[in-house]
Amino acid sequence: MPKILVIEDEAAIRRVLVKILSEENNTYQVEEAEDGLIGIEKIKKDDFDLVLCDIKMPKMDGVEVLEAVKKIKPEIPMVMISGHGDLDTAVNTMRLGAFDYISKPPDLNRLLNTVRIALNSKELVVENKMLKKKVSKNFEMIGESDAISHIKAMIDKVAPTDARVLITGPNGTGKELVAHWLHQKSERFNGPLIEVNCAAIPSELIESELFGHVKGAFTSAVKDRAGKFEAANGGTIFLDEIGDMSLSAQAKVLRALQESRIQRVGSDKDIKVDVRVLAATNKNLTTEIEEGRFREDLYHRLAVILIKVPSLNDRREDIPLLIDYFSDKISSEQGTAKKSFSDKAIKMLQEYDWTGNIRELRNVVERLIILGEKEVSEKDVKLFASK
Repeated sequence: MPKILVIEDEAAIRRVLVKILSEENNTYQVEEAEDGLIGIEKIKKDDFDLVLCDIKMPKMDGVEVLEAVKKIKPEIPMVMISGHGDLDTAVNTMRLGAFDYISKPPDLNRLLNTVRIALNSKELVVENKMLKKKVSKNFEMIGESDAISHIKAMIDKVAPTDARVLITGPNGTGKELVAHWLHQKSERFNGPLIEVNCAAIPSELIESELFGHVKGAFTSAVKDRAGKFEAANGGTIFLDEIGDMSLSAQAKVLRALQESRIQRVGSDKDIKVDVRVLAATNKNLTTEIEEGRFREDLYHRLAVILIKVPSLNDRREDIPLLIDYFSDKISSEQGTAKKSFSDKAIKMLQEYDWTGNIRELRNVVERLIILGEKEVSEKDVKLFASK
């Protein structure tokens, strides 16, 4: 049963609203609050599906209540109650996120219709939020081994927070999948996920790439340009292969983490950014720190949560699932019938030394699908999957 909170300082109006809603075919559970402060406390302690809130009230007016609710529980639709003199303010509340407004004295049909529509919108918002939190099939994490189950459990705990995460593991193990899961399952899933491969950008350009530059900062800087941190504002930035970042860029990243501010190359103007930072590396950063190639203070800033992605050799029990997943995906991409793998073929592949990890396994499965028989056999593996 939907739960509605009525915040109204005029007792007579409050009683009318509560009576109308409570008697609507016993459809709604209604609570009341005589001022905004009490209403906010109730909203903090309980889950409401809709709030009806007067605009002119002592202690805390309706606009302040609206702004507070949008911060603590933004998914709750707010319908504002306006007197004749509050009409302009009521319209302005729509810009602040109110769902609608109704005038005093409330018209029965208008009130009930607005309430029904607002409650339907709440259901759609929640459903949409749940759908968006489901990780795209392009970034599925396949496996039921203890190692993968542990990582999935870690992601579920860490993702809803803004904690910084350092993802470690060999090349080809799927560190970027972990980053995508962390973003998609976070409260920032509506914001951008900006990926930066630090190893692929020349050291002399990394600062400009991350923080942007102003016109004239260097020879080819013909106009102002925003960097990746600005592009990720309100979302997540994923710094892949951060162990390859130059020390000067590391210093600027450290400042961005400490102060939530960046400066474009060639500028002394601070730009405030709201960004969650995820980082990944295949290097041993402890060794890099000892040899002076990585800042220890940056490491401690990044490694609030550590997630180590295992090599494929350490999770061989997942290989049959991965073969089935890749076979299905590759066949679909190529528009061909899915090929099965014999038990002996799968067992052989489980015994391989997968130095290239998941990436190498996918390539081998694709080669076997293209070159192997209708059912990929032990013979096919010997012919086409040999090292």
